[in-house]
Amino acid sequence: MLESSEGPVPGGGRGRVRPLLQGDGQRIGPHGHPRRAAGDHAGVQQLPGPHQRRPGQAGLPLHRELEETLLDWLGGDDCLVFTTGYAVNLGVLSTLVGPDDQVFLDSSCHASLADGAKMASGTTAFFRHNSVESLLKRMRTWRRQSEGGALVAVDTVYSMEGDRAPLRQIADLCDEYGARLLVDEAHALGVLGPKGAGLSAETSIQPDLVMGTFSKSLASCGGFLIGPRSVLDWFRIACRPFLFTASGVPAALGAALAAVRIAVEEDWRREAVQARAAQLRAGLCDLGFEAGGDPGSPIVPVHIGDDLQAALLWRALLDHGVYVNCALAPAVSLKRALLRTSVMATHTERHIDDALHIFEVARSSLG
Repeated sequence: MLESSEGPVPGGGRGRVRPLLQGDGQRIGPHGHPRRAAGDHAGVQQLPGPHQRRPGQAGLPLHRELEETLLDWLGGDDCLVFTTGYAVNLGVLSTLVGPDDQVFLDSSCHASLADGAKMASGTTAFFRHNSVESLLKRMRTWRRQSEGGALVAVDTVYSMEGDRAPLRQIADLCDEYGARLLVDEAHALGVLGPKGAGLSAETSIQPDLVMGTFSKSLASCGGFLIGPRSVLDWFRIACRPFLFTASGVPAALGAALAAVRIAVEEDWRREAVQARAAQLRAGLCDLGFEAGGDPGSPIVPVHIGDDLQAALLWRALLDHGVYVNCALAPAVSLKRALLRTSVMATHTERHIDDALHIFEVARSSLG
């Protein structure tokens, strides 16, 4: 059990190995930054806290300050902070999609998008992962058979494979067929685009709706939605996952606010993430592992295939001092088990070299 997680080598329990974290999502590594600690403290000073919900009112001053700071960073008309990123996607799909509407989801989309589609009253169609041709075929069928609206929802960087969506082509299809576009920037924020503003900014795309989470690069808890003010005003009175839950913990809001400012102002963190990911990806391939993930992505999956072999290697890595995430079906497709590694800005070249050595040793220990 980990007692703390404030860097690439967290505290372990008494008598335990201090594992090198290769499965943490905090990307730009704001944990331990004095400004983030100050943000925690500032948030606590704004109690009373999470027992209150935010119906029509603005909530704490910290809520609006965070929303305005996100708009300054990412652009857009209006912003709404949710208690979790998961709740954002549940809320968007269940609130916006009516009985005559169509949802198009990538087959590898995050579970929150798939679950939101189940809650929605419209029809859902999945297209092959990152296949513009597959999406086009489904959109043509929809347009021939329906006069309702459509929403296309994609991750900009996919959480298991670490690959990017073909965002420009998808946005062009949405324009051609009159569909709305929702992008989930959870795994791109802080790492891709100017000032870490995500893949939408990198590709100069302006989606109808942009969501993100505070639990990855920003190392906090919560989520947000950016979109037209008229839409978000409707969410403030009609979105059940927003209305019927407590608002975010003030300390988490303060920490997220500080982390956004760190992401914007400290470019070296983004550059370090990309450099260490490239080092890890190349090193794993040199060792004969099937390592994936697109250039620039902080996620480096190691494809194993068999569930048991993946679990055994995961355990061997942990025993030798490296913690990664083990992804088995149904989190991934059958016979596509993988170990998901992630890098942080606070990983050094030596940390990555040590991790690569342990990958080699752990594999050898299994015979």
